[in-house]
Amino acid sequence: MLKRRGAVPAFDPDAAGPGYVYVQVADHVAARIDAGELSPDARLLGERDLAEEYGVAIGTIRRAVKELRDRGLVVTLPAKGTYITRPEDRPAEKA
Repeated sequence: MLKRRGAVPAFDPDAAGPGYVYVQVADHVAARIDAGELSPDARLLGERDLAEEYGVAIGTIRRAVKELRDRGLVVTLPAKGTYITRPEDRPAEKA
């Protein structure tokens, strides 16, 4: 069972300073995963719903999801959706 490490503040692209919005979205989703708000094996919202939730374009969400896949935090199954990976299935962090 995941322990909650505290609530993740609402997404604010201006709070992080300059940077790519897709990375900020990916960082926010990663923080929600780390905090236990999004549990392993849970399905992420669809691209359109995520774009609406974050107030960004669908292309930004696609890049954010790709970033999350590259980090090993999610896996996308064609025609099924994108799911949060289990911690034991994630690649080890580089030191």
